Amino acid sequence: MEQTINFRLNKRPVSITTDGERELLWVLRTELGLTGTKFSCGKNQCGACTVIINNEAVQSCRYPVKNVSGKEVITIEGLAQNGELHPIQKAFIKHGAIQCGFCTPGMILKAYSLLLQNKKIGRAEIIEAMDQNLCRCGTYSRIVDAIQTAASEMKGGRA
Repeated sequence: MEQTINFRLNKRPVSITTDGERELLWVLRTELGLTGTKFSCGKNQCGACTVIINNEAVQSCRYPVKNVSGKEVITIEGLAQNGELHPIQKAFIKHGAIQCGFCTPGMILKAYSLLLQNKKIGRAEIIEAMDQNLCRCGTYSRIVDAIQTAASEMKGGRA
């Protein structure tokens, strides 16, 4: 059943009329043209579709769009501000944590959510927290290094 859903997307208000049961992933990609959020498994198991909803990482491939009503959604396209990459994005580049790039948006957003919750996080905690995000290229150690670097830079108060 179609319904109008109002939410904030990358700091801007959005109003969309669609079937509320549609997955957020497809609404972002098809109706809103934000293709940084990737489809991979479609089963909430790989993390390629990760977005931020009210500062929490959520896999959007199985998340009904009606559930974002009144909430704040951030996609990879909304992480950089005023043309300046976020520290987590810079750290992924610095450490070569981007191989093919397919998992990168989901990895970055999962890491962003993690660091919003805990900027003094250790390597083992990062590995455990990132366990649900899969990288086909196996750049896990570089991803963890990037998250540690971003955590250090974000301690200065810039989230």
